Amino acid sequence: MGHCCSSCAHQAQDIHEQEDSSGFINEYGRILFSFLMLVTGIILSKLQITGADNQYVSLTWYAIAYLPVGLPVMKEAYESIRNKDFFNEFSLMTIASIGAFCIKEYPEGVAVMLFYSIGESFQDKAIDRARRNISKLLDIRPELTMVLRGDKLISENPRNIKVGETIEIKAGERVPLDGMMLSEKALFNTSALTGESVPRVIQKGNEVLAGMIVTDKVMQMKITKPYDESTLARILNMVQNASERKAPTELFIQKFARIYTPAVIALAISIVVFPYIYSLCNTSFGFLFSEWLYRALVFLVVSCPCALVISIPLGYFGGIGAASRSGILFKGGNYLDAIRKINTVVFDKTGTLTKGTFSIQSSKCAEGYTIDKLLSHIASVEVSSTHPIARAIEEYAHNHNVEIPAAKNVTELSGYGLSAEVEGNEVLVGNSKLLAKHHIDHPEEFLATEGTPVLCAVAGKYVGYILLADKLKDDAIDTVKGLKELNIENIQILSGDRQSIVSNFAEKLGIHHAYGNLLPANKVEHIEELKRKSNARIAFVGDGMNDAPVLALSDVGIAMGGLGSDAAIETADVVIQNDQPSKVITAINIGKHTHNIVIENITLAFLVKFVVLVLGACGIATLWEAVFADVGVALLAVMNAVRIQRMI
Repeated sequence: MGHCCSSCAHQAQDIHEQEDSSGFINEYGRILFSFLMLVTGIILSKLQITGADNQYVSLTWYAIAYLPVGLPVMKEAYESIRNKDFFNEFSLMTIASIGAFCIKEYPEGVAVMLFYSIGESFQDKAIDRARRNISKLLDIRPELTMVLRGDKLISENPRNIKVGETIEIKAGERVPLDGMMLSEKALFNTSALTGESVPRVIQKGNEVLAGMIVTDKVMQMKITKPYDESTLARILNMVQNASERKAPTELFIQKFARIYTPAVIALAISIVVFPYIYSLCNTSFGFLFSEWLYRALVFLVVSCPCALVISIPLGYFGGIGAASRSGILFKGGNYLDAIRKINTVVFDKTGTLTKGTFSIQSSKCAEGYTIDKLLSHIASVEVSSTHPIARAIEEYAHNHNVEIPAAKNVTELSGYGLSAEVEGNEVLVGNSKLLAKHHIDHPEEFLATEGTPVLCAVAGKYVGYILLADKLKDDAIDTVKGLKELNIENIQILSGDRQSIVSNFAEKLGIHHAYGNLLPANKVEHIEELKRKSNARIAFVGDGMNDAPVLALSDVGIAMGGLGSDAAIETADVVIQNDQPSKVITAINIGKHTHNIVIENITLAFLVKFVVLVLGACGIATLWEAVFADVGVALLAVMNAVRIQRMI
């Protein structure tokens, strides 16, 4: 069955490639035919070959040259008009080329359509190449993998593998689905997801993501998510939907083109009408209809807005692709544009600036309770949480053979902790605010420590706490320095952890504004106040479920995609796949590079077109210069837009 699926997939790919090849031959065949006809006609005319200068022969010759390139554009114009879109580049080119034929400028009429078709073809290829590059970068899931069914390994399509099944991946193969490591440990290349070239060791019980490559040994993993819900599938969905969220510049150009095109047609008509009216009033003014119509046609060709309409969206799409290659996912061009304006960056602490890999430093039990019993109750509740602290406690309990009874009715109290029913008793696990909220007396000796305490109460009574410690991420200090080099001086930390811990980390990082003891609602209030009191354009960087409201409230919400919760990732505008805070700097730089390229394209298009428009209206520029001002500028703008892919 697996081989059949693979065969079908390869056949479909071959058919698709054949269709592309056929389309390529047809498209370039008709362009080449028109080009050869045009060049031959011009040469025959220059050599004054007998019959070449005959009006009917010339008309027939150039009409044959015109039709292969003209008919597809005229068809597009017709379809647009049927859809009540009267003013577009197709109608402009059709009017200009037919007008050239009407005044017997046959070669130039063919040239307008020929070079427009060449330009459109190159533009389409550039856009397709950019899309293919991103697709190749992201859609890298293998077609087959080995799944363990019964006592046999069977080759199977990943789409048909169910959650809970075990698959085996050999060294050098790519992981097709998200899952949990069953082997003791293995080395993985994670560059496709994170943009990082340094291999990563994943231990037994840890998460393995689709798109990673095993580099050192055969390993087994248990599937935790179906094919369409894997990390890689989510990345693909984000990037594919990114083009739907337009940047302000894109939206402006779209609106501008709707007004600009009819205005240009009106101006082109006035170039013919006004001189004619003036000639009626002033008989000494020699009005030649063909001459002024020619100027109007030049004006029409030059004014075609395709350089702007095509290259600007391509610029943003290129920026999104470049970011994806660096392990940064922008959910739309609007966020790519917004991030360059950021002047305030606010970080969550745990899992964002710190590694989120906690280690238990110490513990203390209430009288009549044992350490194992305390750990048993805490671990039974924390097993249901995805927080880094919960993972550390669960791992510690497993490593020390602590029994973990099943917990029922587990409820996460955002900013406080968890509550659950364990062995018939209500168990509360969290911070001191959780116990205070339930009016449970508890000591406060841990306030003097620099670790993170996790308190536990059973059946309404305090039974003890464990103290955990976290470490700064390797690039956290460089991140703060890098942001300051970008002239972002307002850098803050908001955390639900104790103020003493938050202040300690902030001092190490060189951050002067750090706030602890915050619930999710307090974080929201802080961001709202920051927006109200200053002209702050805020990027919030977080990873937890309780960060989702603040991510949504910020101008740009940035989620850590590796350790981050699904709620944070879904709410955020930007997702950093490898959990490195320094990628925030990369994201801002990509936003700035993209904006610069877009502005360059706008400036180039308007400058060249304005000069040729003026020359055309004065009768100096011909349709040949007009074709360059349209097609040539569009090609230059597209090549400039694609350049962002190589800048990062």
